[in-house]
Amino acid sequence: MKPMDRLLTLMVDRGASDLHLVAGKAPILRLSGQMEPQRSRVLSNRDFVEHVRAIAPARLWERYMLTGDVDFAYEVPDLARFRVNLFMQEHGFGAVFRIIPSKIMTVDQLGLPSQVGRATRLEGGLFLVTGPTGSGKSTTLAAVIDRINSERKLHIVTIEDPIEFVHPNKRSIISQREVGAHAQDFSSALKAAVREDPNVILVGEMRDRETISLALAAASTGLLVFGTLHTNSAAKTCDRIVNVFPTEEQDGVRSVLAETLQGIAAQQLVRKKGGGRVAAVELLFRTPSLPTLIREGKTHQLTGLIQMGRRQGMIAMDDSLAALVQAGTISFEDAYEKAIDKASFRALLGGVPEAPAAMV
Repeated sequence: MKPMDRLLTLMVDRGASDLHLVAGKAPILRLSGQMEPQRSRVLSNRDFVEHVRAIAPARLWERYMLTGDVDFAYEVPDLARFRVNLFMQEHGFGAVFRIIPSKIMTVDQLGLPSQVGRATRLEGGLFLVTGPTGSGKSTTLAAVIDRINSERKLHIVTIEDPIEFVHPNKRSIISQREVGAHAQDFSSALKAAVREDPNVILVGEMRDRETISLALAAASTGLLVFGTLHTNSAAKTCDRIVNVFPTEEQDGVRSVLAETLQGIAAQQLVRKKGGGRVAAVELLFRTPSLPTLIREGKTHQLTGLIQMGRRQGMIAMDDSLAALVQAGTISFEDAYEKAIDKASFRALLGGVPEAPAAMV
């Protein structure tokens, strides 16, 4: 067994979500969201090269040596797939391995609100899954794509960096393209995808202005486009999309976003009592008033729109966190740390003591 495979086996056996390798430190596992150094010898740069070069594709290792940053997927047969990020840091080499579950879980199995399943029935437009790095965006989108794949006869094109969950063809045909291996970048892959007779396009990460512009354009033609952003609420998501463009273009972007946006699922992972993590999810769905608020730049009113749309299955982030506290799933302190409006969150949980001074 390769030395790297042994470390990854340990990671799986311990139930960790991530493995961190940094020259100058012993391996570190992320367990239930917490970083846990392992009792092992410190890795040197030479150790790192011996471990990681043996599993990295040759062309990507060469790129890593040139650019100092690269992503790829790696699979240990009969164990799991892993998303790998290699980077350079002050003391030399570094890497993070994130486990990709071998089985694609359903919305229910992930503990997500059942309303997330509404995204699988959309005919066109833009649906975004957002959240910080490591919040489970890819896992949620995999569940959504898998349900579409199981229930509808469509052509689904995914653009990822790297490919994480491997989808077999079920009722749909799925074409999975990896940036670097099958396309130069997200924007060029997205341009090509529009010409590939798709019904659904998944953009693994809307990380730059050109990719966001192309995704909006694809959604405006009637295609169903899924994408991700690193934002933790619906309001911040809309602002991020608009603000990435120059001021003179923002009114036009608001107009396109207003016409195409079908919904946003913003999620954060929170430590569960007793171990593990659970997703708190904010859900926004399209209503007759949503386009007007976006077009007029009144995104600060989206939280109010969500609260008024509870009967339609919408939920605000702070309400989702409060429900998890009230169910005894997470602690008030951990929920408070993730809350959007901390003063209102304390008021929402009237029976909970004041937050510690250090948290205010």
